[in-house]
Amino acid sequence: MTAAEIDAYLAALDDPHRTTLTQLRELLAELLPDADPGLSYAVPVFKRDGTRVAGFSAAARHVSYLPHSGTLLASMDPALLDGYGWSKGALRLPPDAPPPRALIAELVAARLDEIGA
Repeated sequence: MTAAEIDAYLAALDDPHRTTLTQLRELLAELLPDADPGLSYAVPVFKRDGTRVAGFSAAARHVSYLPHSGTLLASMDPALLDGYGWSKGALRLPPDAPPPRALIAELVAARLDEIGA
């Protein structure tokens, strides 16, 4: 896994998806400075000690933050996710707005707690 794989993933996207996901990548790199970046299941991911902590992907009408947990989003305070669509494995964000820093930071912290890191 390499950061170059994420570079290629992002390069293949059109704006505004590319810009928003580049910002999300930078935020995740800041929040997870000791994580290994790369691809997992063909989408960007950040791993710690081999465990997926966070990732992201592009869709036609949104971008997704991927917590790599089937229970994390459902366990969060509903007010935190208010205004965002989500499923058990993905938080849908607008493709044309910066990722919400406080929300992403809280999700990363919760995932780290979940995996005992």
